Amino acid sequence: MPEFSDTIIRLFDGLKKRQATGEGGLLTGSDPSAFNVSDPLRLWIIQVGVIIMMAQLLSLGLGRMKQPKVIAEVLGGILLGPTAFGRIPGFTQHIFPPHSLPYLSLVANIGLCLFLFIVGLEIDASIIKRNARMSAIVSLAGMALPFGLGSALSVPLYHQFIDPSIQFTYFMLFTGVAYSITAFPVLCRILTELKLLDTTVGIVVLSAGVGNDVVGWTLLALSVALVNAGSGLTALWVLLTCVAFTMFLLLVVKRVMLWLARATGSTDNGPTMFYMTVVMILLWACAFFTDIVGVNAIFGAFLAGIIVPREGGLAIALTEKLEDMVSIIFLPLYFTLSGLNTDLGLLDNGITWAFTIAIACLAFLGKFGGCTIASRLSGFSWREASTIGALMSCKGLVELIVLNVGLSAGILSPRVFSMFVLEALTLTFMTTPLVTALYPPERRVIANSGGAPPQTRDEEDRDFDADKKSLVNEEQPWRYRFTVILDKLEHMPCMMALTQLACPPVPDISLTTVVSMSGASDPAPLKHKTPEVSISALRLIELSDRTSAVMKSSTADTLIHTDPLLGIFRMFGELNDLPVSTSLTIVPYDDLAYNVADHAKRNASQLILLPWLPPCASTAETNEGAMLRREKSDHNPFEVIFGTSRDKSASAIHSQFVRGVFAQSETDVALFVDPGNHLNMGAGTGGSYHIFLPFFGGPDDRLALEFVVQLCANPKINATVVKMEKREIENTEVERPPTAHSDIKADTNSLALPYQHGLTISSITGFPDTVYGQTNIQMRMQSQTADSMIWSQYAGRNLSDSDIPGPLRAALSRIDFANLASPVPLHAAIQRASMCQRVLVVTGRSKRLAVEDHHAELKDLVEEHRVVGHEVMSKTIGDVATAFMVSRCASAMVVLQAANVRME
Repeated sequence: MPEFSDTIIRLFDGLKKRQATGEGGLLTGSDPSAFNVSDPLRLWIIQVGVIIMMAQLLSLGLGRMKQPKVIAEVLGGILLGPTAFGRIPGFTQHIFPPHSLPYLSLVANIGLCLFLFIVGLEIDASIIKRNARMSAIVSLAGMALPFGLGSALSVPLYHQFIDPSIQFTYFMLFTGVAYSITAFPVLCRILTELKLLDTTVGIVVLSAGVGNDVVGWTLLALSVALVNAGSGLTALWVLLTCVAFTMFLLLVVKRVMLWLARATGSTDNGPTMFYMTVVMILLWACAFFTDIVGVNAIFGAFLAGIIVPREGGLAIALTEKLEDMVSIIFLPLYFTLSGLNTDLGLLDNGITWAFTIAIACLAFLGKFGGCTIASRLSGFSWREASTIGALMSCKGLVELIVLNVGLSAGILSPRVFSMFVLEALTLTFMTTPLVTALYPPERRVIANSGGAPPQTRDEEDRDFDADKKSLVNEEQPWRYRFTVILDKLEHMPCMMALTQLACPPVPDISLTTVVSMSGASDPAPLKHKTPEVSISALRLIELSDRTSAVMKSSTADTLIHTDPLLGIFRMFGELNDLPVSTSLTIVPYDDLAYNVADHAKRNASQLILLPWLPPCASTAETNEGAMLRREKSDHNPFEVIFGTSRDKSASAIHSQFVRGVFAQSETDVALFVDPGNHLNMGAGTGGSYHIFLPFFGGPDDRLALEFVVQLCANPKINATVVKMEKREIENTEVERPPTAHSDIKADTNSLALPYQHGLTISSITGFPDTVYGQTNIQMRMQSQTADSMIWSQYAGRNLSDSDIPGPLRAALSRIDFANLASPVPLHAAIQRASMCQRVLVVTGRSKRLAVEDHHAELKDLVEEHRVVGHEVMSKTIGDVATAFMVSRCASAMVVLQAANVRME
């Protein structure tokens, strides 16, 4: 060392003699894998391709086990090295010949500097300030005890495996640092994926991990400086030089970078090209300086990341520009090199395996024991303290970097290096399952703000359930508590329109009587204050594999104030005098639906408002294009092998999320389906709307009827509610109930709608439909009885009765009720709805306890309108709603599903 600078100089000397070689290439019979010192690019490309494919294949399986990607990359390197593939004759000589490794190492070290720069960007001083006292105790205990155990174990290790020419002090330092380090980048991802960032445990671990990471890199820099110095006086000069350089960066350069960021507008609009250039120059200048003074270049890159300003999300924006290339290309190269240097075949005797087990056990006990005891003394329960200890024992890629530095310096032998690599992989692999077992979701303690005492998930659920029971009861006809889902900018018009329509007017308490959700009435006046409208806006952000997504999750408390979607919805609430509370969650895609259902339950919401752009609205491909795409996918072997023969469009993937919410929610759900022609609030004829509800029966249709009655409390809205019945009839004159407000006539001979141009709907053949429990005859009879009761509750009501409250009387006066019997009820309902202008169709999803089976008639409608691939729509919103979407007779649509617990 300095390794980085020496490698560049050596490779430059070789490349300056480069000649025009191999111009004939493969056509001349030359071996493409033959290594040429003057032209190493071809073999480098082969090496990169093999490394990336191996890492990606292993990550597919390990990712399902919620394991960090670094495990796949290191395992890939171990398999490609002398442990497995290296035993194949000719493999190492052709793919990884010794003379080619310096070139691979150069690129890997460049990537490592970029990665340490990103790690520095992740370090946020404000994180350390949260629970600073407890996190400092945990961090100190989590470094002191492991360092002591590592130093003690280094004595027998040194005498058994290390060359006596290596000074024992150097080996002890590297062993102690390897034991005391915690992998902060891997720790952030584990905390985010396990949804621990909002818990007291997560906050303490995050703060302690930051401190541990900074101290660990400092100890590594000191160790390298001492090894390279050769004498104590020289080591002291190296140390003082690094301290002075660090202070110069933190006190001077950091302020200059903040001034430059503000001057160039990088804090407002992301880093400009000029600012990005300055940052890159600073990064490599810092890496070069720390390398030439005797400390590894990665320490300078780490310092450069720390001094970049955090204002305006600048650090996250810089990470987004660099992370893909670093994580896809550079990091796999570095950790594959670690694997190539790891030969598990060297662990070939009992004493070696005994020391390997001792290394792993003492490393875990040191971290786990020290952090657990410190957390317990700080006031945490044993369960929480042990979880903190398990999280802090995560080693990951940081220890591997320390080990590689020790190996390149000659401090660690290949056998000891392999022993420590196996220990790092074991402890990293253990972290996620151990934390899941020690700290299940129901035992987690949420960190509350404002000095409120913390609560477990179970306590929160009980409190919210009690609050919900006080609101959802037979004396409260309207829904006042809503959870509004905000995920994409294109869904904002849907959510604002539906929220404005759904919010009920404030009733006159003196005149209010009770209409129960089940259909029973009580003329007694309300004896409690009517609750105010409560709107909880939940911003959903998908947690991807990118580092920037993890950085956003760790700064969610500030992101909630700067997120543009939440800002738009807050302004919408202020303009419409609606109380809006905001929340933000960053979770993996598979957990989005569960988080929506859990948020609605914990906030005692009565209705979830959800957006959906159906495939026909979000795609503009033709029928011929869809068929051609489907034919291509049928004959694509890679889609068959990897299971990717499904539509990956944004709308199709969002459909899976919507079905997940329907399946997991214990709250009523209203899905706003936007076919592309948005409702314009206040436009048209005085801003009035007409709602059409085809009532077939079932719990979802009953909920839809209640929702229509609530909407019609708005004087600008009127509705037509038709009770549909499928039967053969002689004439088309439809009998009207004596108390109905209007009658409807249907001509079964003219039910075929005129031809409209065909549309194409993408489908997802791999995503299952929503599955509900089995029903029996008794449940169906109860459901039919409830249908009759609620229909008579509203359609059979005499509006002249004095016991009807004013708001309900006003709402019913704007609704026309009628019966309609037809052998083709979907065609009849569509024809009736087509008579209205600017019609908003409200219907139940009817995926359970449905009265009629519309599958055959829907198939006829699909053929009439020449629709391709309607399956995804039918799975998502049901057959009735799909029929209206196919016919395109609705300006918009709201599909409702009653909560599972409301099933009669």
